[in-house]
Amino acid sequence: MIIQLREAFQVDGKRLPVQYQISPEELSQIRGYSFDTPICVDGEFRNRAGIVTLQYTVSCLLHVVCDRCLKPIDREFSYDFSHTVVSSFQNEEDVAVYDTYVVAEHDSLDLNETAISDLLLMLPTKILCQEDCKGLCDICGCNLNESTCDCRK
Repeated sequence: MIIQLREAFQVDGKRLPVQYQISPEELSQIRGYSFDTPICVDGEFRNRAGIVTLQYTVSCLLHVVCDRCLKPIDREFSYDFSHTVVSSFQNEEDVAVYDTYVVAEHDSLDLNETAISDLLLMLPTKILCQEDCKGLCDICGCNLNESTCDCRK
């Protein structure tokens, strides 16, 4: 979703709420995660004393398999993010120094790109069905959470 921020940059105290969903079709290129339901984005842009900030929450439901026992699971994730939004940098050296800022070129920002990037950086690389998942037997392949085997005796 492209957000026009010209007014937010120009009017002190301006608030621009955002609340929308990113469809699973837009997420089909992402590898490693399966998004069968939309990602929810809810937050606002706010100009305080001439500084525009973006504060928002990204929520999603992932359909994944446990990394130890391969059991299919659904897991909900919700993360809060905050960014300072700038329209441009004064010079090229500022880009390296201020890499935590979000740049809204031509006073517009692709919030989908920002939200998806933030979410992917926060999602765990290993997802377990339960904290103490025992996994699979490396000999017979049985799920050690559901049954026991005599392979290791």
